[in-house]
Order: sequence, then structure tokens, then C-alpha cells
Amino acid sequence: MFEISEKAVSKAKEILSAEGKSDWGLRIYKAGGSCCGPSYGLDIEEKSSSSDDVLERDGLKVFIDKDVTPGLDSMILDYYEDEEREGFIMTGRMPSCGSGTPSCNPGACGSSC
Repeated sequence: MFEISEKAVSKAKEILSAEGKSDWGLRIYKAGGSCCGPSYGLDIEEKSSSSDDVLERDGLKVFIDKDVTPGLDSMILDYYEDEEREGFIMTGRMPSCGSGTPSCNPGACGSSC
């Protein structure tokens, strides 16, 4: 089951509000793949389409194409921030890289794949 952390919900609602799009939602889409597995993108969108699964948590709508939904099983959309960087990340069950790195996030494997 796909989940969204409280921190991700809060940050997404903050961003949508700042954009004047509080009634919009997040779109999660497959953005490609590599040896580390599929890569997912995140965008904002006004409405869902007929081919979407629509999730809602604490008033935040998330639109996911039904073809992408199975790949998100056991994944969590979270928001990460430290002194150097911040952003939305997917965590959870991901295939390991060639180097054996578990829970490889798309793009995190770099040259180790």
C-alpha cells in the first residue's frame, strides 16, 4: 500500500497554497528507469483523469496513473530536509543496486549501478 508521510502532506499543502492552488493535487508519474528500478516524478495538477487512482490524505489529493500504482506498493512519499538540501523523496521497498545497496532511491545509485 502506498503511503504519504505527514511531513510530505504538510509541505505539499504549503507549496500548493503559496502557488494559489490549494484545491489542486500532486501528480506522481513514472519518469523512466534504470538498473535501480523505476524513477518517479512529482508535479502539481488541477484535476485527475479517468485513468488515475486518486488518494487523499488530510485534504491533499494525489493522482497516480493506474499503470503506475502497482509499482508504488510499500512505498512512502516523504519530505526530506537538512542544512544542504531538501525535497520530496520516495522511500520503502525498492530493488537493490548492483552494488547491493538496499532501498535505492531513483538517482541515488549513481555510478554504482
